[in-house]
Amino acid sequence: MLEEAHPVLRQDPVMAELVDRHDPYVEPNWNEYERLCISIINQQLSTASAAAVRERVFELLDDTVTPETVLAADEAALRDAGLSRSKVAYVRNAARAFQENDYTREGLAAYSNDEVIDALTEIKGIGAWTARMYLLFVLERPDVLPLGDLAVRRGIETLYGNGEELIRAEMREIAEPWRPYRSVATRYIWAEYES
Repeated sequence: MLEEAHPVLRQDPVMAELVDRHDPYVEPNWNEYERLCISIINQQLSTASAAAVRERVFELLDDTVTPETVLAADEAALRDAGLSRSKVAYVRNAARAFQENDYTREGLAAYSNDEVIDALTEIKGIGAWTARMYLLFVLERPDVLPLGDLAVRRGIETLYGNGEELIRAEMREIAEPWRPYRSVATRYIWAEYES
């Protein structure tokens, strides 16, 4: 997808610079359920806090983060690892949903992006932002623009608005030329934002 995206993204001079300056943001090869748990952990936390909590939770579960291990884990231990009471409930809701339905790439292959968002947001604790992160990182859909993500918004404002606040409609307009590779463009924006 990267190689196909570059000619499209390079038509935008700002994006062309990012392509030359960065490797796109890539995550470790987490499984579907792990990635969903990480998105839940990341909700409303700074990057550093979220990384510390994730590390402690994964350590508690001996790096075996599955619906079964999360449901079997002691709630107090999960809380001690840094999960709030509500986030413990959310990762457990997701665990039960994963046991009942197929949220893997294969299981959701026939679903449109909107249908995936609808299916995931039926799980209590999964909102639109988390569902879009799932589309982008787990399902690797090529054309996701997660404007609910603060880093993406700040990145676009810095790169295209001289740091001035932009409304989402303006951001969507800026991102229009990146179609059908807005996911790839988003990864470059994250790479710039984190550098």
